[in-house]
Amino acid sequence: MSQDNKDARLDRRNFFKALGAGATVAVAPVAVTPAAAVDPGKDETKARYRESDHVKDFYRVNRY
Repeated sequence: MSQDNKDARLDRRNFFKALGAGATVAVAPVAVTPAAAVDPGKDETKARYRESDHVKDFYRVNRY
């Protein structure tokens, strides 16, 4: 292997190292905000399950 090929390969390797380090540094300064608590309200917490005829048939057919 000639010296020119080794230099070209090292340059390519250093390029990708710098690219990865640059991406890490670009992500680091992003500010993180704390999550806010949300009250779901009565509509989202009410019971939705109803044991209707089709649910009973499903249980019967699948032997639950």
